[in-house]
Amino acid sequence: MNLSINKRIAYIGCLGVIGIISTEFGVIGILPQIAEYYHINIGTAGYLLSIFALTIALTGPFMVLYASKFDKKKIMMYALGLFLISNFFSIFSPPFWLLMILRIVPTILHPAFFSMVIAAATKDTSAQMQMRLTSIIIGGIALAQVTLIPFTTFIASIYTWQWSYVVQGLIILVALIIMYKFLPSMPNKEVKSYKNQLSILIRPRFIAGTAVNLFLITAWFCSYSYFADYLSKAKGLSAQEISYMLLLFGVMGVISNFVAGRLLGKYMIWTTLFFITGTFLVPFAFQYTTGSILSVAMVVGFWGIMYGPCFLIGVGHMVSAAPDAKEFANSLQTSFGNLGVSLGAATGGWFINYYGISITPWVGIGFGVMALIVMFWRAWLDKAGKENTELV
Repeated sequence: MNLSINKRIAYIGCLGVIGIISTEFGVIGILPQIAEYYHINIGTAGYLLSIFALTIALTGPFMVLYASKFDKKKIMMYALGLFLISNFFSIFSPPFWLLMILRIVPTILHPAFFSMVIAAATKDTSAQMQMRLTSIIIGGIALAQVTLIPFTTFIASIYTWQWSYVVQGLIILVALIIMYKFLPSMPNKEVKSYKNQLSILIRPRFIAGTAVNLFLITAWFCSYSYFADYLSKAKGLSAQEISYMLLLFGVMGVISNFVAGRLLGKYMIWTTLFFITGTFLVPFAFQYTTGSILSVAMVVGFWGIMYGPCFLIGVGHMVSAAPDAKEFANSLQTSFGNLGVSLGAATGGWFINYYGISITPWVGIGFGVMALIVMFWRAWLDKAGKENTELV
């Protein structure tokens, strides 16, 4: 495939990711308003995030295995179409149980979108270029945190939380139109057997990479899931100030994601080690913030830097261990990543309900320790595999 086409797919895929992630994580900025509107506590409102992610974790790999038979462009468009439908009906503030169902609907093809767009963008490219193109696509997560998530939070603070779904829906509609007009058809020319793809599940390097992905994302989402509520109640910020913090958080995440995309291909273990340390440092940093918004902003900026590449790190660890089954590996990364989101949101919510909102930054440290342990296991496996190859 021509590299210019690869880049076009990556940038259009990035726009689609911005729309998808604004729907998935945009709810974080409006959870307090939703909780107030439906007269529920913040932990219950957090189910909108955790159920979304848990459904992806449970159904993702099966849907990707099935969807891998079809044209990648069509699958990506169907995925965006489901997100558009979900946003449209959420505008009308249906009963909470129906809002939950509308959150679940687009999860059907969520992992397939990520899997297909990464596989298409990285087709026939070098390992280092694959990480760069993947960082463009995954960068959509950080860009959503820079643009749509703080913007929709800001709009919700002025008007109502329903307006966030209007904005998200419009972005997804634009992405859908651009994808239809500018992406080439991408039929699946070689159907891989399920047996060959499933074989990656027993590879120790892949298992270790999966564990790094799961524990690192869980560690961050124990706190990030309750970003708005923590800054509001523990640090005394207004809704508009929180939207500025979300913007700062996202900007720093975009920068760190860009840098990590260039480092992971060369120094995967050291890059991962650096960003895992953030799960230990951020809670201590918050502990020593004063009442000033400047001190909070400095810690939020640091938080954004350390959090930014967590999804990209997961992709790097899992796909590098399964180069012969990239689409399935990508789907599992999305599934286990969302399992981490769900587990983090649920764990954070449980601790908040029992110990109060101030505990939020500290909850993820245990998962950070587990991420560190399995990362060293992966490093040992990589070294052992390299030595065996040299002996042969």
